[in-house]
Amino acid sequence: MKRNMSNTDRIIRVIVAALFAYLYFSGAVTGAFGIVLLVVAAVFVLTSIVAFCPLYAPFKFSTYKG
Repeated sequence: MKRNMSNTDRIIRVIVAALFAYLYFSGAVTGAFGIVLLVVAAVFVLTSIVAFCPLYAPFKFSTYKG
């Protein structure tokens, strides 16, 4: 996989994932919507770790300048 995410993109995703996790575990968001937020948070963290977003690939989009 070729990197297609900049460090700024990765940091923003981790922050959003932490916010989603906080909302779920604090009880502010529950039920099916809470589970969806938790799954999205996990995907954000995973894509941040590998610096590759599969949704960017079909559109030939990249925030990485390198």
